[in-house]
Amino acid sequence: MALLLIPVAVGLGVYFVGRGLTPDPNSSLFGARYDDAMTLKARLGSALLGLALIQLLLAARMYGRLPGSKPSSRAVSMTHRFTGLAAFLLSVPIAYHCLAAYGIELTTPRVAIHSITGCVLYGAFAAKVVVVRSRRLPGWMLPAVGGLLFCSIALLWYTAALWQLNGFHTPGF
Repeated sequence: MALLLIPVAVGLGVYFVGRGLTPDPNSSLFGARYDDAMTLKARLGSALLGLALIQLLLAARMYGRLPGSKPSSRAVSMTHRFTGLAAFLLSVPIAYHCLAAYGIELTTPRVAIHSITGCVLYGAFAAKVVVVRSRRLPGWMLPAVGGLLFCSIALLWYTAALWQLNGFHTPGF
């Protein structure tokens, strides 16, 4: 059960590192700066949300939750692992730029929700790895953690990528 402290430590670690950084709005993302970097992050974030949707469908297929689906093949589970790794790797440069350029900010509701959800995202990634590797944890934990991971990605997209791509406006904020 001490393994469950790892995701908490990861999420808190991201939070405290982000709060301790001096933001540098001049930071670049693959050479893009300012508005170009924000647009690039919005596009990468949209791709990340797409991968998360694929992950969700593959998980539903693996566990026979799709109509007419049977127990899945090894190819489905390997594709799920590959797209999960791709999603994680895609998230890293986005998160790095967010932390380098802005840090963890709590200035407005949208920004605060985005910052805290970014910390939760990496805690959820860690939790999913712990839960997948553990044989002692209850079976309901894997879909719960996977759901948290998906919801974190969706909320991050809503509070940043949609905001950027929608002319700096997000419904509800």
